This record gives sequence, C-alpha cells and structure tokens, in this order.
Amino acid sequence: MKKKWLALLGCVLFVGTAAGALAGTAEENLGQRLYFDQNLSLNQNQSCASCHLPAAGFADPMNVQDPWNSVVSLGSDITLNGGRNSPTSGYAAFIPPFAFDDAEGLYFGGQFWDGRADTLKDQAKGPFLNPVEMAMPDEAAVIAAIADPANKNYKQYVKLFASVYGIDLTTLDLNDPVQVLNAYDKTAQAIAVFEQSNRFVKFNSKFDYYLAGQAKLTAQELNGLALYEGKALCSACHPSAATINPDGTIMPPLFSDFTYDNLGIPKSMNPLIAENPVDYGLGGRLGDPAENGKFRVSSLRNIALTPPYGHNGYFATLEEIVRFYNTAGDGTWPAPEVAENVNRDELGHLGLTPQEEADLVAFLMTLSDGYKDKTPKNFVLPPMTPLN
Repeated sequence: MKKKWLALLGCVLFVGTAAGALAGTAEENLGQRLYFDQNLSLNQNQSCASCHLPAAGFADPMNVQDPWNSVVSLGSDITLNGGRNSPTSGYAAFIPPFAFDDAEGLYFGGQFWDGRADTLKDQAKGPFLNPVEMAMPDEAAVIAAIADPANKNYKQYVKLFASVYGIDLTTLDLNDPVQVLNAYDKTAQAIAVFEQSNRFVKFNSKFDYYLAGQAKLTAQELNGLALYEGKALCSACHPSAATINPDGTIMPPLFSDFTYDNLGIPKSMNPLIAENPVDYGLGGRLGDPAENGKFRVSSLRNIALTPPYGHNGYFATLEEIVRFYNTAGDGTWPAPEVAENVNRDELGHLGLTPQEEADLVAFLMTLSDGYKDKTPKNFVLPPMTPLN
C-alpha cells in the first residue's frame, strides 16, 4: 500500500559489501561501539545488541533460542519486563516516518510496534531511558557512562566524538543540559547510522538471488511463493514484487507496506510479563478506539531467524503463526486480546492444506540473509528514511 513512499524518493543507494569486524566510516564505527556497549545500561548488563543481536536476525538471542518460554526480553533490571516481543532492527532503516494516508484512510510507518518514533535516530533514544529496557535514569547518566574513563571504549569514544561531532568528552559538563542533550542526540545519531550500514541491510537472501536470476527455488519454495502471492494473501500487506528499473537494475522488495493491523492474536499468558495488561497497540498510543489492537506490519526479511512471532511473542514457531493466519477464524484459537478491529479479510479463513502451509514456510525461509556473502551486483537499495 505504501509503494508511493518509495516512488516519492527518487534517489537510490547502491548496496555495499558485508561489514567487517568494525563498520566502515568513523560515524558507523562509533555507532557500532555504542550499540554493543553494556555499560550504557543501569546495571551494566544490557546493550542494544542484547535484544537485537546480528547473529539472531537482529532480534533477542535469548528469545530466539527459547521462543516457547522467552517471549519478551529481560531488562537491565531483571525484575522488570515489557509486554512486547523485541522487533528486529534489520532493515528498519527503510521504515517511513509515522503518518496518515488520507487516500487510503490508514496509518503507516514509524519505529516500534506502535510507530511512536519517526526515525531510527528517534528510536535509538528510547531504550536507554525505558525502565523495562536499559533503565538509565536520564540522558546525563548515559553520557556519563560513555565519558567514564573506566569504560573500555573510553579512548575511542573520546577520539570519535571529537572527530565526528566536535564534542570533547573530557571537558563536557554533565550539569549543562544543553551539552548533555547534544551529546545524547549524537549518540542516537551514531547508532542510527550504524543501523543503516550493510551489517543490517544485506539483501543477500536466496530469494534476492532468485530475483536477480542467479539462484533457483525448489519446487516447494516456488509453490510457497505462488501461495504467498495468491491464495495465502500474504502479499496484500507484505509486498514481494521487485521494481525493475529502466537500466535493468533491480530494487528488491521490503516485504512490508508498514501499515497497521489487528491480527486477532490471543493474549500472551507468559508469566514473565508483569501484570500483563491488555495491549491496545496503536489505539492505545493515539487514544483512538478505531485503532485498538493494531500493530505495525513487520518486514518478513529474516523472518525464519527471529522467533517468537507476533507483537507479544505468542507464536513460538514459524509453522505456528502460518497456521494461525490460515485458521484464526475457525474457532479453535483463544479469543483475540483485542476483539475489535480484527482483520478477517486477509487472514483467518485461507483454506490452506497442511502441505500448502509447509510450502509457504519453505518459501519464507528463503528470505533469510546470508545465502551468499554479497548482494547481487544488479541490485539497488530502496531509499532509506532520513535520520533528521
């Protein structure tokens, strides 16, 4: 539905090679160090990567290892937990800012499940101060941890903050809110730039190579693709079509229209979720009952690598959530957490056979990064969302 978001931005960026141990530019290098630094949390035990690890498809590695029991992530204060499954930060650089499409009457875009941050930079500011995530008391505490000589990254932080942003951490006044907020803003900027790098944006899945004419899908995967684009109705919200440019280059799909839907997912009863109140999603954020229960449509890139599934981690496996999409309306599942606004037009009564469900899963597994090391040479990236 959001094809015009891509059309509005005419320029495209060529995909680079896979990132090495440290990201390429000085700003990416700084962002990478910040992304993996556990010292920037209350108990020095959680970093961005704790819930968004590259090796786990940029999701929580603990949840990925045990999706049946670890549906939400532990915070720096391990007695506190949020109620939402950690979304992947892979390909998040392409999510457009939160907006309302007057023509279609739909909200779209925004970071987090409820779209409350417009850009990666805005998003990066949130977890540091969230009590159920990194739990720092304020921005000054984050900057103090960065500027602490005991931090193993201290020398590099001093060098990189000075060279990239002109900030001298050795003389920064932690009692001056202007200096602190500027340094905090640049901290988020560096993390966002790192998340725009080819560490997070690879476009090198088997399906990408199939689109480029450099790989063949199996009969089962091809049948799954046909179902995806047809009977299973997946492409209605997760478009799979590539754009062929006049020069023959290919702009690969993002596998999301970034709109909002209430899928009718049952309430998670996981005991890790404190109090477990009803999560109204976008409706709760906007105070709009017409949006109750709706969450942003996720990209399906790396979907096989990032269990559990759903905003609350209700589904432990890919097979389980595919079965739910197929049969959600047949009365065999628990009631939706939020009963109003449930999408029954595009899921719930698909009529897929068990074999067709398996074929669909086989296709979804072709969307994982790493089929080859590099991106196909004839690919160009969709435009990324500006950070400011």
